[in-house]
Amino acid sequence: MSIWFTGEHPSADWVDARCDDTAIRSLGIEITGFTDDSIRGRMPVDGRTRQPGGVLHGGASVLLAETLASWGASFTVDPERHYCVGMEINANHTRPAPDGWVHGEARPITRGRTTQVWDIRITDERGRLVCVSRCTMAVLDGPSQY
Repeated sequence: MSIWFTGEHPSADWVDARCDDTAIRSLGIEITGFTDDSIRGRMPVDGRTRQPGGVLHGGASVLLAETLASWGASFTVDPERHYCVGMEINANHTRPAPDGWVHGEARPITRGRTTQVWDIRITDERGRLVCVSRCTMAVLDGPSQY
């Protein structure tokens, strides 16, 4: 059973068309797809996302995590009546990623009437865990701006 409001998987192209002039575009984040209960994306590990030590910056991982949770939450509510914003995020960085791409997948832990909690796992190209994050989203009244 699909978690998405429309019952169908959202469109990665629709998301991409709304990311001009945002941090999402600046860091090269791409939404790569949806399953019945998750949203997936990727981000390059390059000069935009590395720290001076030469590996993926933890803040960039958090931006990828919140991007996935935010889009995911937004697609689970009626956009004419509700919108979602981040309330809290945490992240544990488990391994460095010096180059290539990192891949994220976000799944809801709970989807309540006023809050949602999302689990986000970010892995390197070999499938090794780089970061695990939890993001709490507020579900607010009003039409979506996305």
